[in-house]
Amino acid sequence: MISSANNDFARTRKIVDDVLLMSFPMRALGIDFRRNVTLLRLRDGRLVIHSSAPFSERDLGVIKDFGEPVWLVDATLMHDTFAKKGRAALIGPSYLAPDGFTKATGIPTAALFPPPSDWAGEIDVLRIDGIRTNEHALFHRRSRTLVVADLFFSFPRQMRGWPRFFVRHIMRLPRLFGVSVFFRRLMIRDKQAFMRSMNALLRWDFERLIVAHWEPIEKDAKEAVEQALRDGGFQCDGPQRPDSISLLEVTSDGGRVRRLAWTSEGIGLA
Repeated sequence: MISSANNDFARTRKIVDDVLLMSFPMRALGIDFRRNVTLLRLRDGRLVIHSSAPFSERDLGVIKDFGEPVWLVDATLMHDTFAKKGRAALIGPSYLAPDGFTKATGIPTAALFPPPSDWAGEIDVLRIDGIRTNEHALFHRRSRTLVVADLFFSFPRQMRGWPRFFVRHIMRLPRLFGVSVFFRRLMIRDKQAFMRSMNALLRWDFERLIVAHWEPIEKDAKEAVEQALRDGGFQCDGPQRPDSISLLEVTSDGGRVRRLAWTSEGIGLA
């Protein structure tokens, strides 16, 4: 059973200028796994709120002080725990989620993929193929920040006792970071499709990584991800451009030509 303490306010942590991390208590199996909510700010001040949580009035004040909340995102079918509470607190923003989320929660949502056109050039979305949870990863270009849900877990080195034992020996994460054994064995249904998505993810030039539970990685995140995939038995091709990519030149009203890159893994402005 998963529980949260409504009287515990979120811990906030500024990652970089346009990225704010809010961390909420989330207990299961005698362990506080934390629920991370990531605020991604666009250049015009509008916010993408990645993951729902039991937002208090104080939490909503923190969000609105950081920017204008326009989009609420749950990026995996597994993140329905706080969907109703999060949506009730944030009625105004558009609620984006993967296919199947509305059926699982009963909450109306819009499609997360392809991403809103307002995100063009600022936030890219990757649909992770070959898994049962329909997870999507987000990449905030300006801050070089990758945001995931349950693809990777990251726990603090100072964790001790039962939580540390559970992470290292039951989740099978001896480095306290990586792809959990539950994800590897229960969530991946097509390893080849999953690896194609991981290779696409590694083409993004990310320096930071924010996970849905516990500690972000604020430096050299790509190297950590490559190591975690190797630890999990996944061999990556490395950060290369896709062999097959379609470029569509689009001329705006102002006469400026933009190149839209469209691949099977994701969509973004080239």
